[in-house]
Amino acid sequence: MPGRFRTRRFLRRPRLITLALNNRETEREPARQPWGADPEITQQDIWLRRLSPAQEGLRIVHLTDIHHSLFTPLEFVERAVHLANQLDPDVVALTGDYVTLSPSYIWPMARALGKLRARHGVFAVLGNHDFQVDPDEITRALRAQRVRVLRNAHHRVRDRGATLWIVGVDDLWWRADDWSAALHAVPRHDPKILLCHNPLGIHHAAVHGVDLVLAGHTHGGQVRLPVVGSLRGKSKLGERFVEGWNRLNGTQIYVNRGIGKVLIPLRLNCPPEIACLRLRRA
Repeated sequence: MPGRFRTRRFLRRPRLITLALNNRETEREPARQPWGADPEITQQDIWLRRLSPAQEGLRIVHLTDIHHSLFTPLEFVERAVHLANQLDPDVVALTGDYVTLSPSYIWPMARALGKLRARHGVFAVLGNHDFQVDPDEITRALRAQRVRVLRNAHHRVRDRGATLWIVGVDDLWWRADDWSAALHAVPRHDPKILLCHNPLGIHHAAVHGVDLVLAGHTHGGQVRLPVVGSLRGKSKLGERFVEGWNRLNGTQIYVNRGIGKVLIPLRLNCPPEIACLRLRRA
């Protein structure tokens, strides 16, 4: 199947234009800022056997590891939100780590992410840094901005008579994940997309018959050196699950490199990423 999973990447260049976002509001494009290049936009087809013909072509825009902090200024987050909206998503998936260290970043981050627009909604789960700072306050802030935070819960997306389940689990490192609660009453035969901050969740997802996992956490390594490779972000499953598409048995996974930085204010040979995933019926 390798031929089906070709990834196309390109950098978005700033343009001073005004455009309408989903016919709901008009927003001037934020200028690119001097502290870093725009996130790289990855476009990839994901082939699912259980996908309904009515859901063919559904676009999921995936952002993760925002890490709003001194290392990731609010303007950079706003720029990423603008670029995500330009992709005209049907669903936006956020997979955790929204702030680093300080609760003072929570509400500014939430207001920035509240500008995301998608036809079927914006969905989020929490990551390990969110649990470190204040998971309940982050949940309140995001929900106040109409972001649906899935704390071991699920949501049914209905489109032209077809059903797609968005499932979310809390962070594995904090042992806050509850798979029984997250998947309770979700029909096994329906297509399911799991939002899970840590890629290690693919083990549980495969057991529960999840079709696709969206994850972050690794930052794609964040710093990559010749020969040595990634200085951080290697999962216990090895390099396979540090970034990009892969699978475990019948469950596919996409690990996003994320937007922000942590520990050191640097990305090297590992640009930030916004993933645009188009669902296709296999």
